[in-house]
Amino acid sequence: MSLVRTRFAPSPTGFIHLGNIRSALYPWAFAKANQGVFILRIEDTDQDRSTQEAVDVILQGMKWLGMRPDEGPFYQMQRIKRYQEVLELLRSQGAVYPCYMSIQELDALRDQQIENKEKPKYDGTWRPQEGKTLPPIPPGVQPVLRFKNPTDGVVSWMDKVKGLIEISNEELDDLVIARPDGTPTYNFCVVVDDIDMEITHVIRGDDHVNNTPRQINIFKALGRQHPIYAHLPTVLNEQGEKLSKRNGAKAVTAYEAQGYLPEAMINYLARLGWSHGDDEIFSVEQFLSWFDLDHLGKSAAQFDEVKLKWVNAQHLKALSKEELSSRVKPFLSELGVEPDPRLPDICGLLKDRCDTLVALAQWVSVFYKPVEPNPEELIKHVTESSKPAISMLKDQLEVAQNWDVPTIALIIKDVLTQTNLKMPQLAMPVRVLLVGTSQTPSLDAVISLFTQKEAVQRLSKA
Repeated sequence: MSLVRTRFAPSPTGFIHLGNIRSALYPWAFAKANQGVFILRIEDTDQDRSTQEAVDVILQGMKWLGMRPDEGPFYQMQRIKRYQEVLELLRSQGAVYPCYMSIQELDALRDQQIENKEKPKYDGTWRPQEGKTLPPIPPGVQPVLRFKNPTDGVVSWMDKVKGLIEISNEELDDLVIARPDGTPTYNFCVVVDDIDMEITHVIRGDDHVNNTPRQINIFKALGRQHPIYAHLPTVLNEQGEKLSKRNGAKAVTAYEAQGYLPEAMINYLARLGWSHGDDEIFSVEQFLSWFDLDHLGKSAAQFDEVKLKWVNAQHLKALSKEELSSRVKPFLSELGVEPDPRLPDICGLLKDRCDTLVALAQWVSVFYKPVEPNPEELIKHVTESSKPAISMLKDQLEVAQNWDVPTIALIIKDVLTQTNLKMPQLAMPVRVLLVGTSQTPSLDAVISLFTQKEAVQRLSKA
């Protein structure tokens, strides 16, 4: 088997979302699984709609996920001379021709075909052939260049997802491969790039299936073998519509800002169209060692943010407290929190309660910043009957010689014994005063992670 070379070739005409990133994930994983090469190519020939901001989101999103290309990014607009060379080659072979049909004429032709219940396509008016007289060239009109598509036979390929696909050449018209200003078009550039970059496998969304026979015919005209294709089913949003910016999809960088872990995102996206038995949670390393094209799903996958958060929570729990403290620091900085050596232990205590780094940062911040207890919980739990026990706990904590979980546990036990209260009757109001809510991990562990002075000060507010 030759060296596997895959590519991700986004168009920077909108912000890259999770559906787009999944189309990068699989070629990246396939290259890594086969010790191959993963290439990033920015398809920016649509100059009216392409933006640098969209390019930046592509690069930032891939960097966050650790999907670093082995080659690239390459930009199509920097390869215009190369495309023009190949256009000249096709012109010399008689494989392309100028077409002077105006947009208005094309629209009229399309309307007529629809009225006749025919498939709309270019009718070959300007296609030269033996014995045919072409219309007179209209003055002052810059032509497009069209590719002479074969008029008979079948284009077929064995798709790694969809199986054998066959399309009659009669269904295809002569594709525009260069605009009036000479700028080459998408389907032509893709073929030249895939040839020059020696792409062996094209793994992309199934919205490109209709482009594939056109591209295969250009490969044939250039005397080159086309890559192996795998067309991935669409990713749907939670309403069952195609995931897109128009339908509310967020830029992939938004998930980084919301505190998702890159390894969790890769895990979740991998399962949106591929499986390894019943494995739900796996590391990036496992994914890259397992990935193949034989277990790609054949039906559309549906994005589910609740499931994504669950996957993220599993990965968050699996991190060591030291690693977690390192990852949460940027989010604490946004909250104006300067952590101290307690941070790893605080993260270790709280990680089972959080599904994102943002949620964890908010929890951690209560150990460093004043809190406003929930008013309803304050009224419910900090009552006249609980205040004497809170005061007794505060007094004993204030004079404690050791500040650790065993010592604090003994103090709590003593207060419960003296006041004849059950644990919830003391723990709930103490939690409300310390962290603002009655739901926390083990009370002695929570108290131990405050400084002795801060714990006493907060309990003094009862």
